[in-house]
Amino acid sequence: MTTKTSSAKATPSSKADTSGFGKETYLRWFSEMILMRRFEEKTGQLYTMQKFGGFCHLYIGQEAILAGMITAIRKGDKVITGYRDHAHPLVLGTPPKNVMAELYGKTTGTSKGKGGSMHFFDKKRNLFGGHGIVGGQIGLGAGIAFADKYRGEDHVTLCMMGDGAVRQGILHETFNMAMTWKLPVIFIIENNNYAMGTSVLRTSNVHDLSTLGESYDMPGLGVNGMRCEDVHNAIAMACEHVRAGNGPYLLDIKTYRYKGHSMSDPQKYRTKEEVEGYKKQDPIEGVRATLLEKKWATEAELDAMDAAVRKQVEEAVTFAEQSPSPADEELYNDVYREPDYPYERD
Repeated sequence: MTTKTSSAKATPSSKADTSGFGKETYLRWFSEMILMRRFEEKTGQLYTMQKFGGFCHLYIGQEAILAGMITAIRKGDKVITGYRDHAHPLVLGTPPKNVMAELYGKTTGTSKGKGGSMHFFDKKRNLFGGHGIVGGQIGLGAGIAFADKYRGEDHVTLCMMGDGAVRQGILHETFNMAMTWKLPVIFIIENNNYAMGTSVLRTSNVHDLSTLGESYDMPGLGVNGMRCEDVHNAIAMACEHVRAGNGPYLLDIKTYRYKGHSMSDPQKYRTKEEVEGYKKQDPIEGVRATLLEKKWATEAELDAMDAAVRKQVEEAVTFAEQSPSPADEELYNDVYREPDYPYERD
């Protein structure tokens, strides 16, 4: 597939197509999104209780992106993202207790407590961060894809970013190199409408972010990010395009965060009515409705799944609070890799 596609022509219809998905997929989507939502709700509560510090960016409202992604990719595919990253390790299979411990800065965290909220990594599950520098992961994502192509491995890298990051110069440098070398990377914009507190409409005269790759002949597609079905179909299509050797694909996945940019955000740039309007499209409620409509689950069964997740999150909090803090000398570890010298050093 080499044809360029603008989101104006290809944005999915207002009604999700459920025909290609069965009971197990919908139950997985519900389970994954409930875990993300309950984990983030608890994280916000703990942050206000000053259980841990630093910046804290919640994913509430955007869950359909990762739920749709995880059912569309293969084992061995790579993920890299920005600093709104608590949910990414969860959907990739990192135990919630280790994600929570990282927020607490404990040694049992995914980065030994050294990364905190904005720097989650899990090498075993191919999560390459969590990056605090806006747009910093864009070039790194292309580099990971370059390594896979160099080694002849059939993997795809999903390089995720917010709509604010696309205004960084590194995006264009990376797009140029990635298309020139036909790297196996999908650039995903988690477009929640606001770069911190600045609307997409105010940051550029280009409001259709799926067109940003056109000057490099990179195909792009606008996607409704409030529905798992649309996200899965778009990412599966892009993966097929990339694995065929056609080079990168750009997805502008339109979503919405119910909470502020960070926990300190007063959200004066949008109205309560706008937020409530998006909540009517809540991705969890959409999947719940499909499960009930098709009689794939009862209200009691879904409530039981929710209760089990809440218990799991509470157990993660207990684990984090009981885990040890790093020793002072740990500050000097993992800063540089010690080289294997062939001779004894002084």
